[in-house]
Amino acid sequence: MAVFFDIQNLPDFKNAVLTIGTFDGVHEGHRAILQEVVNHARNANGESVLLTFEPHPRKLLFPDQPLGIITPLHQKLKLITEAGIQNIVVVPFTREFAGLSAQEYIEKFLVGVFHPKGIVIGYDHRFGNDRKGDLKLLEKCAQAGGYELTEIPPQLIEDAAVSSTKIRHAIVEGRMEDAGNMLGRNYSFSGIVKHGNKLGRTLGYPTANLLPVEPEQIIPETGIYAIQALYNGTHYNGMMSIGYNPTVSDTKDIKIEANLFDFDEEIYGATLEIFFVKKLRDELKFESLDALKNQLNKDKEDTLRLLA
Repeated sequence: MAVFFDIQNLPDFKNAVLTIGTFDGVHEGHRAILQEVVNHARNANGESVLLTFEPHPRKLLFPDQPLGIITPLHQKLKLITEAGIQNIVVVPFTREFAGLSAQEYIEKFLVGVFHPKGIVIGYDHRFGNDRKGDLKLLEKCAQAGGYELTEIPPQLIEDAAVSSTKIRHAIVEGRMEDAGNMLGRNYSFSGIVKHGNKLGRTLGYPTANLLPVEPEQIIPETGIYAIQALYNGTHYNGMMSIGYNPTVSDTKDIKIEANLFDFDEEIYGATLEIFFVKKLRDELKFESLDALKNQLNKDKEDTLRLLA
């Protein structure tokens, strides 16, 4: 596996079979598409090459719209590689690149840079300035470009698009088991541990206050969750609160706090990857700290039972 960020210094891929897309989530539907690309590359005695863009094109073209990313770039690259793709090229998405006409995109970028033996693409793929390029134009240019064009079966494209939408809705609504089933893994995000008010420590539940590494990534709705956390190569069971701490605070700022079981280290500034298993309950306002602590005891029992 190889990942390339500099398109000016690429190797000569052998009989390159290209596919192009954002593949956010790299979920079960995406993996079916990637398998098609792997199969075509194998049949062509060539290398599979996936082109993706950073930043996400929508961030440049529609900066006021939230992205709602499922998988940050580093995680996406890992998952795409695990799906069998041999080479990933991360193309810088700039104003200049976005300004290429559809014809220039094919001639100067796809053919001029990659000299593909094959291009495997969905029927709905659009490219070039004002998204004027499509499958028909790629087909028209195939002979001159020296590549064979293969359309990904429409059903695979539709399934992938529907899955991405459903996954986003599931995460936003806190339905983490549904999201996990569609992803083929537990949904996760990474956060940097920052200083908090240390109230959890006085209740016997010290928490790591997290600042998401990728601010554009989707965070589940407010509530209490059963989680697993990856720190320094080790997984820890735990529970997470996403919310406003209404029992002790009137803040309007959302807080993300993880309590890791059987863990007692100072980790300020460290990065944790949090894997969501299931939402336990909604966030509640309790009449006293004792009532809150009793509920936390129950939450821990529920979490341990769930993760056993």
